[in-house]
Amino acid sequence: MIVFDLRCARAHVFEAWFSSSSAFEEQRERRLVSCPLCGGTDVEKAVMAPNVSAKSNRALATAPSETSTEALLKLAAFQAELLRRSRWVGSDFATEARAMHEGERPEGPIHGQASAAEVSELVEEGVPIAPLLFPVAPPDQIN
Repeated sequence: MIVFDLRCARAHVFEAWFSSSSAFEEQRERRLVSCPLCGGTDVEKAVMAPNVSAKSNRALATAPSETSTEALLKLAAFQAELLRRSRWVGSDFATEARAMHEGERPEGPIHGQASAAEVSELVEEGVPIAPLLFPVAPPDQIN
């Protein structure tokens, strides 16, 4: 696996993992790579700092900065609010999203689960979807 820093056309920078550089290029060309902040699919590799190991006799500071921690907390709170205002559709996500896109059902925020193949099909059909930033347990699996 390889990790890339990516940047969308709106200058949002995010990280994504791919099995290879060619896998990234293939997915980017098919518009399967999208910005988690705006959903944009015009994505390119951002400048990355090399991953250099520290000497064994030196410790690296690994704690995230206060700024990044605050940003993650704000993103988590934002996602939690979006989830609160949306309807869980479970594994019917692709069917429900497609039906709303085609005008067969009233539009409204939904969230659920979809396979990679279903996501690819929705993107190819122009159905507006966005991945969740943080994992979400189905309502029936929450303690």
